[in-house]
Amino acid sequence: MRFRQIHLDFHTSEAVEGIGKDFSKTQFQDMLKRGHVDSITVFSKCHHGWAYHPSEANEMHPHLDFDLLGAMIEAAHEIDVKTPVYLSAGLDEKLARRHPEWLNRDEQDRTNWVNSFLKPGYHQFCMNTPYLDILLNQIEEVVQRYDADGIFLDIVGVRRCFCHSCLETIRSAGNDPLDPDVQVKHGERVYANYTRRVRERVDAIKPGLPVFHNGGHIRRGRRDLAAMNSHLELESLPTGGWGYDHFPLSARYAQGMGMDYLGMTGKFHTTWGEFGGYKHPAALRYETALSIANGARCSIGDQLHPEGLMDPATYSIIGEAYGEVEKKEAWCTAARNVADTALLSVESIISQGAESQEDRTGASDTGAIRMLLEGHYLFDVVDMESDFGAYKVLILPDRITISDALADKLNAFTAGGGKLLATGSSGLNKEGTAFAIDLGVRYVGPSAYNPEYFCPSFSLKSLPSASFVFYSEGHIVEPAAGSNVLGYREFPYFNREGITFCSHQHTPSAKRNDGAGMVESAGGIYIAWSVFEDYATKGSLALKEVVVHALDLLLGAEKSLRASLPAQGIATLMEQQEERRYVNHLLYAVPVKRGDGVEVIEDIVPLYNIEVEVKLPAEAKRIYLAPEMTELPYVQDAEGRVSYTLPKLECHQMIVLET
Repeated sequence: MRFRQIHLDFHTSEAVEGIGKDFSKTQFQDMLKRGHVDSITVFSKCHHGWAYHPSEANEMHPHLDFDLLGAMIEAAHEIDVKTPVYLSAGLDEKLARRHPEWLNRDEQDRTNWVNSFLKPGYHQFCMNTPYLDILLNQIEEVVQRYDADGIFLDIVGVRRCFCHSCLETIRSAGNDPLDPDVQVKHGERVYANYTRRVRERVDAIKPGLPVFHNGGHIRRGRRDLAAMNSHLELESLPTGGWGYDHFPLSARYAQGMGMDYLGMTGKFHTTWGEFGGYKHPAALRYETALSIANGARCSIGDQLHPEGLMDPATYSIIGEAYGEVEKKEAWCTAARNVADTALLSVESIISQGAESQEDRTGASDTGAIRMLLEGHYLFDVVDMESDFGAYKVLILPDRITISDALADKLNAFTAGGGKLLATGSSGLNKEGTAFAIDLGVRYVGPSAYNPEYFCPSFSLKSLPSASFVFYSEGHIVEPAAGSNVLGYREFPYFNREGITFCSHQHTPSAKRNDGAGMVESAGGIYIAWSVFEDYATKGSLALKEVVVHALDLLLGAEKSLRASLPAQGIATLMEQQEERRYVNHLLYAVPVKRGDGVEVIEDIVPLYNIEVEVKLPAEAKRIYLAPEMTELPYVQDAEGRVSYTLPKLECHQMIVLET
């Protein structure tokens, strides 16, 4: 996979004339060079349904009079830029008007994406209708006629559907289409059939041509769905609805799947389809650096003007980011993430239905990711298929119900010396009546009070001793013999309900010790509240510092990296095994909210004299800054801990440790 990719949207209405009239091979190439681009995804078919080339399988845009797709591929290949080809798979507004009976419908017989003429937009197709054959013919035509470097198929995934075709298919099999389980299984079969038939059509012409099916999110715990792709493109526009939490969470999961992957952001101030909106150059510098620091290639979304002229301002901004990436690629190729800790994703445990109960991140996963990033821990995000034994600590965040299979894996993990950090209802059996694994506590039941207060028996790093309000649901536990209570709970006088209330929010603590709230045992640490979900929604510093204390206790001297970064700093450690070197990535930028919740990075504030300690399994022979090649002084102790000071960090810096 190339490092510096562009995803060039071109969704153009038939109401717009002069399509591609200003396209120029020279100007197109000049912009790609200005942007330091080495791959660009170009359009065969857009959401409006039109082809941008002569076609028998589709219809060319009525206001296009030449082969725009062919011209772009020729121009890009001349300067060694790859050209995957895009086809809108789930949306085709031209056909939606002609065949509304092929559209995906919900149980109220409504179409999705848009169901009102007051808010015009696209309509999604069901792949269990004759539409699939039309789409397959369009894909086949592109692969036969053009030198495509891949196929990108958009707006697809496992769907529930109540269209007439799906109702007939389900009923003919003797099943009830209103049964949720039946709908899930049917949606899975329809999607698997679609991806299989795409692969067959492509391989019949160009075996092994890369194909990616985009659904806007790689579902954790669904490796079977991910495996239907040749590689992964992690669509994650921070300003477009994904936020800055999504990409690190998604990338840390993708790292363990053994597939090539890239991070896809956008040049837009907001999201796809925004003309005249520009992300600050500092934001793109940070977002592309974040990609390579997490082992990913980079992709930046753009949208071509209908008249076909590439926007110079866009490629000047992109060029600032990609110019830096180009210089850094040698230290980012074939790199493996080093991790002490694994986060067992909540989504991976519940993500077996046609539509996950979580959003793209989920509150518990999000809160955990924020704490791990802000605490500068080395971590992966894992699922049931991962090797838990590769980690020192495994986090079970808030809502990890324990099946028999998971209990066996967790027991083997702790028997091998691994430690657990479990919170909230994590660890309970399916019935929610008892802990299915040994967490050093006996389960009594859910607390009758909300919120509650937690009084730690240890000092927090930034806050004085106090009883801290915890807003999430609490659980009553009793410590087992030999366990160490690290803090107790305090109930309020009463819950805020009916006519019984106190002050503006919640009732104060009654200032009594009402039992264990945080317990350490031989197998790890249990915290009796959903602290990660609480942190995602409330952001209380006390929550994070309690978890940081727990992780530091569990890792002890085995913690592989320490860095004197502020909370918004990010640290990763990648190993390039063939090069016999480790690469420590340090990043720093602070997103701020503008307008209606849009997160913006504008100012890159430099940091100075960042102290870092990395525990290596071998002797360090040389440490230097890349790509500057500046030697960095260091010391290494008898336990392998290497200490060095980074004089200046501006956005992103790689420190290379050769062994």
